[in-house]
Amino acid sequence: MRAGLAAGALAVTCAIAAPAQAQADKMTPIATPAQPKAIVLGTGALPGAAAAESWHSQYGSVFARNVTVATLTPFLPDPAKATGAAVIVAPGGGFRTLSMENEGWQVAQALADRGVAAFVLKYRLNQTPADMAGFERSMTEMFANTARNPRPNPEQAIAGLAPQIADARAAFALVRGRAAEWHVDPDRIGMVGFSAGAMLTMATTLAGQDAKPAFIGTIYGSLAPVTVPADAPPLFVALAADDPFFANGGFGLIESWRSAKRPVEFHLYEQGGHGFGMYQKTTTSTGWFDAFARWMGMHGLLKPASASPGN
Repeated sequence: MRAGLAAGALAVTCAIAAPAQAQADKMTPIATPAQPKAIVLGTGALPGAAAAESWHSQYGSVFARNVTVATLTPFLPDPAKATGAAVIVAPGGGFRTLSMENEGWQVAQALADRGVAAFVLKYRLNQTPADMAGFERSMTEMFANTARNPRPNPEQAIAGLAPQIADARAAFALVRGRAAEWHVDPDRIGMVGFSAGAMLTMATTLAGQDAKPAFIGTIYGSLAPVTVPADAPPLFVALAADDPFFANGGFGLIESWRSAKRPVEFHLYEQGGHGFGMYQKTTTSTGWFDAFARWMGMHGLLKPASASPGN
């Protein structure tokens, strides 16, 4: 694996996928929702896992935790307007939970509505206590640990994501393997991630070997500098200036991409906090998805390849 993530990148794992102003909202256990279209990725069960997958509601959305078996859920566009482009969607949640609705299903459906095939990656997570009180304590401890150690070793950051990177690689392999069935161009499969999912997106780009996303988006993820490969894909970045985790660490990631002379677009919204996702807020951060879609269109991804101008 390439150890290109710069110091501080692992801090993204401590970013929960929820609006900052709603952090007092109560976590309420819910039954595991039906996921009839979810496809098991075949990366195996999380080694040493003891707690079973469970779900809860918070912030008017639903979250999964203790995910031990990775799945991929397709959201396919109407064939009449399919562009052939595809996106692997990686929700966030500190690698301890996944914001499946706000940063997964809703994002994927919005992409499908634009003619882009989308696939929500429910990747394996670090284990947390099975009981809700224990889970809440574990999240509190995680934030405290991050405050004490905000700049971990970049090599350890990538090495610690081996199961998640394997899940992402398997997702790309599955989509490419069924590209004809799903009307996807295997050369136009990208990835977008939120918070911890943004870190997984970056790690997949830098250390995912055969994954090779054609374009990537990191939404309220770390802006720590990285070593950018010569063939790095176009990058879209969105962050709020009042993000409590990543707004005050400089713009190293953007500078890294620019120094490597690779395409990058960066949106720094005045307000929005962390975890805004598809929540409808009064801040301009709510417009990130439209901006992302326009950026995809600029790169010819909202039209069939034969009609696209190219990158």
